[in-house]
Amino acid sequence: MPQKVRVLVLRTAGTNCNVETAFAFTHGGAVVDEVHLERVFAGEVKLADYHILALPGGFSYGDDIASGRIFANELRLRLGKDIARFIDDKKLIIGICNGFQILVKAGILPGPFAPEASGQQTVTLTNNDSGKFEDRWTYLKVEGHSVWTRGLKDVIYIPVAHGEGKFIPANDQLMKALAANGQVAFRYVCADGARGGYPHNPNGAVDDVAGITDATGRILGLMPHPERHFHFTQHPFWTRLKAEGGHDRAALGDGAQIFANGINYVKENLL
Repeated sequence: MPQKVRVLVLRTAGTNCNVETAFAFTHGGAVVDEVHLERVFAGEVKLADYHILALPGGFSYGDDIASGRIFANELRLRLGKDIARFIDDKKLIIGICNGFQILVKAGILPGPFAPEASGQQTVTLTNNDSGKFEDRWTYLKVEGHSVWTRGLKDVIYIPVAHGEGKFIPANDQLMKALAANGQVAFRYVCADGARGGYPHNPNGAVDDVAGITDATGRILGLMPHPERHFHFTQHPFWTRLKAEGGHDRAALGDGAQIFANGINYVKENLL
């Protein structure tokens, strides 16, 4: 039998988007395991047995200290060498919302990841400028060269739900380098693709950044939730669009291609 794509959806106390994220990968034919972090620490589950690591959204450890900080410290200090090996093996990582916060606070994004280094964080995700939890649909301009974004439309429609989603780089030089390297995967925009302020940019992110990758494009972090627009019927205006565009209930939403891209990469490069 042909080998299957294996995805590890890693969760802990407070994670609450693991089921939707697992469903998105399962729909594409992957074998998905939803695993509590402690089982990996105990050696019951090995990161090396998987092709894709997914860190889903939610409020890990109740967002104590700062969103994603505790989970990030645990990953770096207790699984750092395993993650570094996972990255060196050209495998994939995706972090969504809280997962994105974890990736930047562990120093995995924007990379390169050095688990033994201290103070290696170069970007962060902090409190929204609005001072409140933002739960809305956003338009995203697709940029960069990530394996995760292949075949996406120029502008996609994906919801956000976060209180600490404002992307801030350490300095202007780093922001320019991320853009020049093609590491900015998504920017918040208006419906026509033009840049705009609040509420189009829901959190005040610097340069309207909604998601970034490492230099290879294999590690993606984004604040919006692609798993929440996996089916076309999850679109808030799907009945109106159905009448206008002939869509049906079986059609996929804007986020589905992201998960399909991860699965296809593994089939083409790792199996």
